[in-house]
Amino acid sequence: MTNDDDSRTLIFDRDTDNLQELSEYLDVLSSSTRLKILKVIERSPKDVRQISAAIETSYENTKKHLDKLLSIGVVKKEAGLSRPTAKGIHPVWKYSLVPGGLEAITRSLGLFSNLQLTLTDAVLAKRLAGVREAFSGEFSGQPPVAILLGGPEDGRAFPLGHDAIAIGRADPDAPGRAGQNIVLGEEYAAVTRVSRPHARLTRSRDGAWLIEDCGSTGGTFVNGTPLDRSMRRELHDGDLVELAKGAAGATLVLVLPGGAPVRDAA
Repeated sequence: MTNDDDSRTLIFDRDTDNLQELSEYLDVLSSSTRLKILKVIERSPKDVRQISAAIETSYENTKKHLDKLLSIGVVKKEAGLSRPTAKGIHPVWKYSLVPGGLEAITRSLGLFSNLQLTLTDAVLAKRLAGVREAFSGEFSGQPPVAILLGGPEDGRAFPLGHDAIAIGRADPDAPGRAGQNIVLGEEYAAVTRVSRPHARLTRSRDGAWLIEDCGSTGGTFVNGTPLDRSMRRELHDGDLVELAKGAAGATLVLVLPGGAPVRDAA
């Protein structure tokens, strides 16, 4: 990744398996039927017959789609009991989302598409954009989130549910702040405590998200560019926000549904 504010580019080494693994991941999520299955089991476990009835396809076809979803780790199956029938109640496999499964998909698609991969395979780039659009459409209504990258809390998602959100490290003297703010663990030692925030997110009347540095020691950077103290900068879908530099800092990727469109990959 470069420090150029307009590039935000991650480059794959063609000798690695990253592109092949990404292609396989997209193969699983590119099916509208599989996305419907995720929606059906989003709130409660269901067996294959219940799922097949809900998505209006055969038992055999449903089972094949579930096996694909199991392969990427977003669905799990556990023994349960069937609904009562004339033959009684019997054990069945019930399928459900793994905890944080939808967030994991959002994070994965966000990292690969929002951070603007330079893909030599243009077809793969278009597939990536299409899968993300389909996933967002099926699970519309989700709030914008900031996803933590790296460190012991890697992958943690913070929904942006308030118009003003302080960002900082946990403060023992202000334990009640975690509910409406982004509060990080002690391991992110270069981040200022939340009682005197490192940075602050605010939502404008037109729905845009802005970030400002609140006088932190380590600084706040958007796509590698430092913010001046008390300077507000508008954020867009896929922007990287760094709170201080180095291993003790923290990096957030912003996933803002309905935000500014991401440029096509080069």
